[in-house]
Amino acid sequence: MEWLNQPPDWQEEGKRITVLTGSKTDAWRITEDGGIRDNAHFYYREIAGDFEVEARISGEYSALYDQAGLMIRLDETTWLKCGIELFNGVQHASAVVTRHYSDWSVVPLPQNPPSIRFRVTRRGGTAVVAYALEGEPYTMLRQAWLTDAPAVRVGLMCAAPTGPGFKATFEDFAVRSL
Repeated sequence: MEWLNQPPDWQEEGKRITVLTGSKTDAWRITEDGGIRDNAHFYYREIAGDFEVEARISGEYSALYDQAGLMIRLDETTWLKCGIELFNGVQHASAVVTRHYSDWSVVPLPQNPPSIRFRVTRRGGTAVVAYALEGEPYTMLRQAWLTDAPAVRVGLMCAAPTGPGFKATFEDFAVRSL
């Protein structure tokens, strides 16, 4: 695996990856404020064909929009990110699909769970995002057209758009071909 926008500090121990994010990092394009930000930390490998990717994600979220999760990326204008994002002091299951313009969908998780599992399934050009609280079944958050490119970059992402940075932890990251 390799980094796009390597973070200031990170460690990989067994099935656990811990990242200290940099400040003012994000992945977002044009929508609402017209800005383009493409400096989120993304630890990935290239995957061809249909696949399923998942991981358990936790973080010491404290600032508005602190986020950690999964990303599927073709290039700087075509990508999907999903995971936990802190908004108004509450963790949200979040999904952003970008095809030149970013959009954003969220579901509040008022109990601010200590960790959450995310899974993205890609079949052809379609991606299905699902999340699960510990001990619960997966719930679909989003289905979206992303790209039918033969191969994409798949991995872990985190960012701190407004804050000084925070610690994110990823466990049991796995990619399976379908």
